[in-house]
Amino acid sequence: MKKPEKNRVVLLAGATGLVGGQLLQLLLNDPGVSCIHALSRKPLSISHPKLQVHIVDFTSLPLLPDADEAYLALGTTIKVAGSKEAFRAVDYGANLAVARAAILAGVSRMGLVSAGMANAKSSMFYTRVKGELENALRTLPLTTLVIAQPSLLLDYRSGLGQPLRLGEIISIPLARLFSPVLPGTYKPVRAQAVARALMQTVPVSKGVVVLPSDQLIKLGAGSE
Repeated sequence: MKKPEKNRVVLLAGATGLVGGQLLQLLLNDPGVSCIHALSRKPLSISHPKLQVHIVDFTSLPLLPDADEAYLALGTTIKVAGSKEAFRAVDYGANLAVARAAILAGVSRMGLVSAGMANAKSSMFYTRVKGELENALRTLPLTTLVIAQPSLLLDYRSGLGQPLRLGEIISIPLARLFSPVLPGTYKPVRAQAVARALMQTVPVSKGVVVLPSDQLIKLGAGSE
């Protein structure tokens, strides 16, 4: 496997989320990355010599700075967004808008935080939207597209300053308990493992690479 290029300039959308926040930390610590342009709707609570934060409206993006690769980690929930339409505007519309703008900025390699069981033909709205986004990104002129498909994330969003969710209280302990017997694509995974797997794969891969949960866990080993 080839080595990652040096002095890479990276675009990151979704730095305030579970996986996006881990991606930001890993990118800041990567000596091969010279600059991170973080696209956000609000200021970040972190500063760093390599970090430039751009406050943007994802429905009307400006021209983005020249970059080599991009990571798409924007996401919400129907409850937070307020409706299915508002959810789709973020998880599909905003991510796709960033992807298209990133390509105009010179990006040829891209990583996406999708979801386990993503399928554009799914009867479930959430996984259908995720699958539709994956399909849309596959049509773009990229040399590399890495799609991470994590199952349940073993992280509490209270660490992001968000209210603790009842679903997390119930599902995360159960997922940890039953993880050893779950099929690979259903295994729960830490957000840092997802981020680490993308960081390892995007700079050196060619074509479309899909990483289900078990591969994310393997590639992200050591992230506990």
